[in-house]
Amino acid sequence: MNRTTIDLWVGIFVTLGIAAVIFLALKVGNLSTSFNSEKTYTITANFDNIGGLKARAPVRSAGVVVGRVTSVQFDTKQYVAVVTMHIDERYPFSKDTSASILTSGLLGEQYIGLKTGGDEENLKDGDKLTITQSAVVLEDLIGRFLFSSAEKSASQPATDKAATPAP
Repeated sequence: MNRTTIDLWVGIFVTLGIAAVIFLALKVGNLSTSFNSEKTYTITANFDNIGGLKARAPVRSAGVVVGRVTSVQFDTKQYVAVVTMHIDERYPFSKDTSASILTSGLLGEQYIGLKTGGDEENLKDGDKLTITQSAVVLEDLIGRFLFSSAEKSASQPATDKAATPAP
């Protein structure tokens, strides 16, 4: 093989490698679905605590990704987090749908889980979910456990062996 043929093949492999790295970066960053041209409708929900929820986090129902979080903002009047989501129009949800912030695995990514209700009227573009459940923060759970353990040990009477008479 002459030098130009080898250079051509090296160039092709380098280009394929760069394309593979870009593809993987888009998959890891959840950006590949943002190029999706499917029709969506926008809904919002207020949460007291969103934990580590970020924009582009998945919105799931029954384990199926039905949309994406588009923005997370702070409402300075109500002091709550306002989460805006784009839901694929193929998935209609009733007006009384509830939203919860859940975690994949023990320390995995956070996502929004939707559970539909029984209302016959469906959500429309711009509607707001009223039934929400905030994220469970691991640090809060540990703090509650430690506080309750300390409270239990303080409320139990200590048995002092030195104070009891020997038989």
